[in-house]
Amino acid sequence: MISLQDNCLPNILPSSLKVDPFIVALGEAFEIEMKQAYIEAAKLCNLNDVDNLHENLLDYLAYQKHVDFYDNTLPIETKRKLVRDSTLFHRLKGTPKAVELLIETVFGEGEVLEWFDYGGKPGTFRVVTSNSEVTHEKAEQFIKALNSVKRESAKLEKVEVTQSEGLSIYFATVVHTGDKITVKQVK
Repeated sequence: MISLQDNCLPNILPSSLKVDPFIVALGEAFEIEMKQAYIEAAKLCNLNDVDNLHENLLDYLAYQKHVDFYDNTLPIETKRKLVRDSTLFHRLKGTPKAVELLIETVFGEGEVLEWFDYGGKPGTFRVVTSNSEVTHEKAEQFIKALNSVKRESAKLEKVEVTQSEGLSIYFATVVHTGDKITVKQVK
């Protein structure tokens, strides 16, 4: 079978057109453009390979997959994870698991505490993370994204960033023992 990618367009022109230099030049220019189009088309065939997509294509793919909380300012690895998990997010919308996945994506680690876990008002929840790299901007991005995956009836009470440090505690005791002797003066 003849492949258009491997063939040279001026070679398959009829002999009556091969004598016209304009047509030959047009065929060569067309061939160069077509080979470039084949290369671009091959890239588009691999849209499922999110890890190797260029950032611009990743932005378009996020739009096409309706990633509700996608932001162009996010780091590229976070963008890749959001696009890769977009179908899963859509399946789990409205569940605590969707919120947990979002926490994992944006903060790296953390958990959802439902109101009954900490004695809060019914219908509320907290997000707790121990990632020390969480900034105010990341928390705001998370809250925007959260509204697209949480239950509408659930209300976020707060985002807690906890930090624990292992500290050495030193202590010492002193025991002083002795006898009390009272010496009376003799007159």
